[in-house]
Amino acid sequence: MYARRLIPSTAALIAFEAASRLGGFTAAAQELNQTQGAVSRQVAQLEAMLGVTLFTRVRQRVVLTPAGRYFADQARDILGRLGHAAARTIAFDGDGGTLDLAILPTFGARWLIPRMGDFFARHRDVTINFSTRVRPFDPRAEGIDAAILASPPTAPGLMGHRFMGEVLLAVASPALLRGRAVAGPADVATLPLLQQETRPDGWDRWFASHGVRRARDQPVLVFEQFLLVIRAAVAGLGAALVPDFLVRDELAAGELLRLPGGEMATDGGYHLVYPADREGYGPLVAFREWLLAAAA
Repeated sequence: MYARRLIPSTAALIAFEAASRLGGFTAAAQELNQTQGAVSRQVAQLEAMLGVTLFTRVRQRVVLTPAGRYFADQARDILGRLGHAAARTIAFDGDGGTLDLAILPTFGARWLIPRMGDFFARHRDVTINFSTRVRPFDPRAEGIDAAILASPPTAPGLMGHRFMGEVLLAVASPALLRGRAVAGPADVATLPLLQQETRPDGWDRWFASHGVRRARDQPVLVFEQFLLVIRAAVAGLGAALVPDFLVRDELAAGELLRLPGGEMATDGGYHLVYPADREGYGPLVAFREWLLAAAA
């Protein structure tokens, strides 16, 4: 709750913020297309309401007091968030606006970003702020509109769309395989392994699907991102188990080779996850429809 008597008018906040930023009432009046007297009165009313001096007047200049500096920072933040909220509210009735989207780093770099030109060509009035996440999280906790995750939503109040499945492929560099006899999955169990940290059981499941038990002391390097797993594989540090679409370029260039044992389909995949109260948000609607069509 808040005390309504302590809530100033937005006009007074705007006048005060402009004067504090520009260092004077005259400059603020010019920016706001008001008279200098009007700005001065609004600031005086704000000081009277708060019971605090925000500016000291020195000849033709005004200087922020310590309380004024603090309140100026707060006012600037409040006005910025209010404007942002207004723009996002308007976007519920249209396609335009800003979408705060969290993505998986390697998925974003290898699949999503190369396709985004088509989205922006179709939706020129949508801006997307990209951020990256590796582990599952609740978008609501971070003020995110939507996220592309490798798992479906589990918390109440979240919605999700599985738009792409996942097939894992065992690969290694020619340098790692040189001089080694790797004819089947049992031979892969003799290689050092590379693992993405959110898929700790990936290799165990791959070996189990071929009836192979790997040694518990088999060397394993763990990385936070698939991109690092792939680069480590190219560098010959070990065999990698990665989604097939993430290594198409390396396979085509001969930097990586398929290992015997074939592909392994998983129950996982890629999900667009968002709070239920964002379902009708214009930029999200536009992105969701485009994403589902692009992945079909």
